[in-house]
Amino acid sequence: MELNLSKAMIFPGQGSQSVGMQADLADNFSLIKKTYSEASDILDYDLWSLAQSGPSEKLNETVITQPLMLTAGIAAYRVWLEEGGKIPDQVAGHSLGEYTALVAAESLSFMDALKVVRKRAQLMQNAVPAGVGAMAAVLGLNDDIILDICRESSAKNIVEPVNFNSPMQVVIAGHKDAVEVAINLCKKAGAKRSILLPVSVPSHSSLMIDAGTLLSEILNSVNFKKPKISVISSSDACPYASVDEIRFKLSRQVHSPVRWVSTIKYIIGRGALSIIECGPGKVLTGLCRRIDKKINATCIDTVDSLQKSIIV
Repeated sequence: MELNLSKAMIFPGQGSQSVGMQADLADNFSLIKKTYSEASDILDYDLWSLAQSGPSEKLNETVITQPLMLTAGIAAYRVWLEEGGKIPDQVAGHSLGEYTALVAAESLSFMDALKVVRKRAQLMQNAVPAGVGAMAAVLGLNDDIILDICRESSAKNIVEPVNFNSPMQVVIAGHKDAVEVAINLCKKAGAKRSILLPVSVPSHSSLMIDAGTLLSEILNSVNFKKPKISVISSSDACPYASVDEIRFKLSRQVHSPVRWVSTIKYIIGRGALSIIECGPGKVLTGLCRRIDKKINATCIDTVDSLQKSIIV
C-alpha cells in the first residue's frame, strides 16, 4: 500500500448536503452511482434519487443526512483512488465524517458503517423532543468569550460550545431557550453573526449523553479493525490507537465538542502540505484555509476539482 505523506484527506459531516450533489461526478464516473446503489440496498430506499431530487427538507432530516453524507464521502474517495489518487497518510472527519474516515482507513466496512450511522442518527434524533433543542453559529468572537457567554446563559438550561470550526467561528448547542439567550448575548458582545441553524438536534452537547450510552452498546457489536492509515479523532485531535479506543471515542463523540481547529493543526504539524476534502461541497476546505492560510486546501466536488486535487 503506497501512502502519500504530504496529503491528508478529510470528510465532511452534516451541513454539506444539497439537492443535486455529486451529479457532475456521477456523469463521468460510474463508481458514484454504484456506491449509492450499494447503500440503497442496505438502507432499503433509493438514496441517489433522493440526493438528486430532494426535497431539501428531506435531505436535512438527520436520519437521512447521516447515511447520505457517509455514502457521498466514500463514493468520492473510491473515484479518487480509481483515478490515480494516492492513499493519504492521514484522514479525519468532521463529526459524522469520522465514520467515513474509518471506512477509508479500512477499519470499518461500508456496510457496517451505514448500519451504525443510521442507528446513530435515530438515537440522536430521539434524544431530545422536537423543538426542545437547538444549535446556533457564532462568528466574530473568540472562544473564551463564547465559553463565558454559554456559562452565563446556562443558569436554568444547557447551552455549550460544540464545534470549534475555525478561528472566530464556533457553533453552540443545547436547550433552545438557553441557545436563544446566548445568541442575544453574543450579539451584544460584538459577534458579526449569531444565528439559529435549521436543525433541532443539539449535536455534540451534553444533551446527547444518553444517545452516546446507547450508541456504545451498538458499537460493541460492530467489527472494527485497526486502521491501515492514521485516523485523527476530531474530539481530541489525536490518532486512534486501538479498536477499543475507536469504540470509546465514537460513543463519546456524540456528546463531545468537535475540535476541528486542533485537528487540522495536528494534521499539518505531522507534515501534511495539502488537505483534500472528500465529499460534496467545500465547507471544510474553507475552514482549513481560515485555520492556516498557507495550507493548500482543495476538494473533490466536481470533475475539475478532482483533477486539480490529484495534480496538486
